Order: sequence, then C-alpha cells, then structure tokens
Amino acid sequence: MDDYILGLSCYYHDSAAALIKNGEIIAAAQEERFSRKKHDSRFPNNAILFCLKSQNINLRDVKEVIYYEKPFLTFERLLETYLGVAPRGGRSFIAAMQVWLKEKLFIKTELKKNLKKVQASLFSDSVDIPDLLFSEHHLSHAAAAFYPSPFEESVVLCMDGVGEWATTSAWIGKGKDIKPLWEISFPHSLGLLYSAFTYYCGFKVNSGEYKLMGLAPYGKPVYLDKIKDNLIDIKDDGTFRLDISYFKYHRGFRMTGRKFDKLFGRKPRKRESALDQFHMDLAASIQLVTEEIVLKLAKSLREETGIKNLCLAGGVALNCVANGKLLKENLFEDIWIQPASGDAGSALGAALVAWHQHHGKERVVKKHDSMKGTYLGPKFSNEEITKYLHHINAPFHTYNDPDLFRCLAAELEKGHVIGWFNGPMEFGPRALGGRSIIGDPRNQKMQSLMNLKIKFRESFRPFAPSVLEEEVSNQFEIRAKSPYMLLVASIKKELRIKMTEEQEKLFGIEKLNIPRSSIPAITHVDYSARVQTVNSKTNPRYYKLIDAFKRKTGCPTIVNTSFNVRGEPIVCTPQDAYRCFMRTEMDILVLQNQILFKIEQPQIEKDETWMQEFELD
Repeated sequence: MDDYILGLSCYYHDSAAALIKNGEIIAAAQEERFSRKKHDSRFPNNAILFCLKSQNINLRDVKEVIYYEKPFLTFERLLETYLGVAPRGGRSFIAAMQVWLKEKLFIKTELKKNLKKVQASLFSDSVDIPDLLFSEHHLSHAAAAFYPSPFEESVVLCMDGVGEWATTSAWIGKGKDIKPLWEISFPHSLGLLYSAFTYYCGFKVNSGEYKLMGLAPYGKPVYLDKIKDNLIDIKDDGTFRLDISYFKYHRGFRMTGRKFDKLFGRKPRKRESALDQFHMDLAASIQLVTEEIVLKLAKSLREETGIKNLCLAGGVALNCVANGKLLKENLFEDIWIQPASGDAGSALGAALVAWHQHHGKERVVKKHDSMKGTYLGPKFSNEEITKYLHHINAPFHTYNDPDLFRCLAAELEKGHVIGWFNGPMEFGPRALGGRSIIGDPRNQKMQSLMNLKIKFRESFRPFAPSVLEEEVSNQFEIRAKSPYMLLVASIKKELRIKMTEEQEKLFGIEKLNIPRSSIPAITHVDYSARVQTVNSKTNPRYYKLIDAFKRKTGCPTIVNTSFNVRGEPIVCTPQDAYRCFMRTEMDILVLQNQILFKIEQPQIEKDETWMQEFELD
C-alpha cells in the first residue's frame, strides 16, 4: 500500500501544498495560482485538491498531514518581543493579537476544520482526517533544501526573515538525518534587514525584494560604510547583530523608524513615485552587505565542517546575485538551491521531515535532484485545451511538435513576443519553460517592450535567459548548471559591446537603453544575467523550441520571463493564459500544440479597471 504525506504552508504568505508518495515528490503548488490572489496566505484548499486529484486519491488515502512550523513558538516570540519593548508597539501588538486569537492561536483546530471541508468537497460522507503533525520552520527549510538535493552529505544554510525564533540557521544533512549546528535568532535577521531597505525604497515587503536586487546594478555602494557602521555588526565568521533602534519591524507596522530615516536623510519612498540615484545607491549598498554575509557564513561552514557540498533555502536563497558570487568563490565543490526557497517550499520540506525523520525512512539520492525540474503543478492535455478554445470560439491552429517549433523560431526572429504554456506548472517563484513569456534576446527593444507593454512593470527590471545546457559556457561566464534560474553570471566577454566614453559616464537609469552585448535583452547594466540552463530530459519540448531557434538564428538563448502581468500570479490554466494574452500586446499564444495569433482573435474591449489594478500595485 502506498504511503502519502501532505505538507502544508499557510496563514502567513505564499500558502502551498505538497504531496509525497513513499518519499517521492509527486505534486506541489502555491494557492495563489488557483485563487489568482498574489502571495495568497489563506488555507491552500485549491492546492490541496490539485495534489489529491493528481493521484486520484482523497484524504482517506493520506497517512499524515504536516504543517510547516510550530505556531505556539511563534506566539511565544510575539509575546516576549512585545514585553521587551512595551509600552511601545502597543497598537501593532493588539492588531496581531486579534488575528492570533481569531485563528492562529487555535491553528490546529483551524487546520482540522479546513481539512474536513476539503474532504467534504470530495465526498458527501463524513470521514476522519489524517493525523496532523507540526515541523519547525527552519527545519522545514533545511529539509526542503537537503532531501531533494543530489548530495549524500551536505552542509545546509537557511536564511530568511524569521521562523518561530530562528532567522539564520546551519545544519548538517547526511543520509536521512538533518542535525542542527547553530542559529541566529530574531530580531537579528538578514532577511528582515534586506526587507527594511525594500520597504524604504518603496517596494512591497515579501514580494519586492527581487526588485531591489534588480535595481542594485544601476547604483554604487556609497552607503556601504554607513550601513556597516550603524545598522549591522558583521563578525569574521559571518554571524551578525543589528542595531534594532533603527528598525520598527519588531514593534510596529513599519519596517524602519525615524532614526533610520535620519541616518539616510530621507523619509521612505512612496510606492510608484520616482526612483532616483539615491535609491539605486542604497540598493547597491545593501546588496553588497548581503553578499558579504552570505560569503562569510559559507566560508566558515566549509572550514568548520570540512563538508564539500552546500544546500541553500529560505527567502535569502532567492538572491541569485549573492548565489552567483558564492559559486564563483569555489568554496564548495557543488551547491544546490531549493527552487521554491521561500515559505511555499516549506510545505514540501515539512512532508519530507515527516517521511525521513518522523518515520525514519531511508533516502533515495538522485543524480541531478529529486525536484523533477520543479514541474510539479497542474497540466492540461491537447484535448482539454482544444475543447476550451472551441467553447470560447477562439481561432487557433494545431501543429505537430517539429512544425510548431520551426514556426515559433521564425516568429521569435521577427521580434514577436510569445506566451508559452507547456506541460506541468512550475512550483516556486520562477517560470522555467512551463508558464513563460519568451522573446528574441538579440532584439535591443525587447526588454522595454516586454516591461511596458506585456508585463506592465518598471522599465529597469531585467529579463532572464533560457539557454541550452550544453551552450551555457559559450554565452556566459559560468560552467555550472543552473536549471532553476537561481544563479547570476556575467555575459561572455567576446559577446559584450564596448562602451563609448560618453556612455561610460552615464548614471542610474540612463544606462538602461545602451546595448551591452549581442544579446542585449537579457544583459543587465553590469553585464550580468540570471541564467536558466535547459536540459533535454527535464523539459524536452522547451529544449526543442530553443534548439529550433538556435538552428534558425545561431543563438542558443531566448528571453524567458514569467507568464503574468504585474501584480498577478503566474498563469495556471489555459483560461488564465488566454485572458493574459488578450489583455497585453503579446503577439502569439501557444497552448501545448495549439497556436493562437493575436491578429486572428476577436477584438475585445480593453478593461481599463483591470489595467489600472496592475499599474497601481
């Protein structure tokens, strides 16, 4: 009889569900993809139903359900933190307590109630739900990093905002066991420090951190010393302490306080107001601080343990610039980063904790990893797609694979932007050729076109390349595989375009429209790119598409950005994809083997309310 374990993450941000079968990862998805509410924190009802239906099972077939953290320890932290700063922070404490007393303090009861609703939606009869277990937050992160990795033994580094108490933790994974080494506790947090600058620069906390990272290359780290002299004390081994008097995240509704504003001479930027050189220099400065801490922590772990492999998880592990710098240092023989490193991935980590630690089951180590390319979400057949397209009377053409790939290669060469909907949806924040918008990286106008007319987002935001795995070292200064788009590497020098003296003198956003390489659409202003290597076995159709483009143009790389617009989750269903296609200036939509040309589609009135919703997010 098969043993299924269901892992859950919810009630904070990025709710998700993950299902394992006899220890094998078989399904995982974030709730936002179904609810269409970005970073949805609610109980992952839809994600659970997807996981169960993907295996034609129900909750009666599940051995256990496990939650990704221990809420009472988090509640203990909130109480101790408030008592430490009282009477300051009273309003935020009362607001937090109202939420806790309403649902989070009795989370076990709340989870059971919602699980019964899930079962009731599958069967009319009342059925007992499986046993409910609880992991610890950073243990879930560590398990999500180590257990799917290709390593028999590894040191594991977890860095995020905060779990119950831990904000940074180190572990040793060997076989089926994960043992803690040390941790740094709240309120001293690298993740919250980075989020404080995210907030101060006018971006949304818990979602805008990658914008700050993308802004950094436009600036210079002129505030580096000011940050290190006032905000954070970094030890030689990478451990650190913050001067909490500059922050308010531990006692208020804001991330930073007046003392922080006074240090940098401004109030926080209002969202959607103009970005200037000040914000770019701040972004560059805090990015360097982050990289220094990550590198020092990794170096000390290598020296202390002697272990040759490193696994990373937690929100900070999504900082692909820091990851790229870490890779270049060659501190470890190999590095593996959990593609769903945030709290969503902890649902998977929790399920693996139950299997390997609670039940003591041995681990099967796969050569590459056990994440299946992170293509763990819903998929749709050609039959389902054509039925939907006929239902809405959308004109389309059906091509076999070879003809489809040749057609798309030609359309990409013409400068057309394509929505690519293929196979299972990705688990985690990155589009990896399952739900992607693609374009020609050689086209100098492609970045601004995609940002302003397709994605409705800030013009400074860079795009990522998808490159054939065997060609990566011919295009980028990297030899490692990067299947999950979690490493930044420099463009090969022979592909770069030399700047003129006038261009070298440009500052900030003025740098944006200067082509820097023969693939300018994916070349950031510092000659870097966030690389995804595409393997013929992991995603064969996406590989064949890029290969067809290479045969057509000689270029083994395409632009890849997530199939969504600003403020909206990545598309999940054909319906989501068609809606996004029709309300943007995408030229072509591909739904498996069906190709839709915008010029052939019926005209629809632009929904200005829909447009404004994303412009103002």
